[in-house]
Amino acid sequence: MAANQVTTADGALGQSDMDYPAHLATYHFFTSLIKWGTVFVVLAVLLLAFLTL
Repeated sequence: MAANQVTTADGALGQSDMDYPAHLATYHFFTSLIKWGTVFVVLAVLLLAFLTL
């Protein structure tokens, strides 16, 4: 059981602190990427449908 514990930088047992600002920046980057990627794909499909008519 002791093998599952993490020692932090100050020597305390438990989980180390996360870098929340970096985590949130990465989360917002990926959600933005998915949003704009979806918009781009929908516009590309509509453009191709319009050009083939």
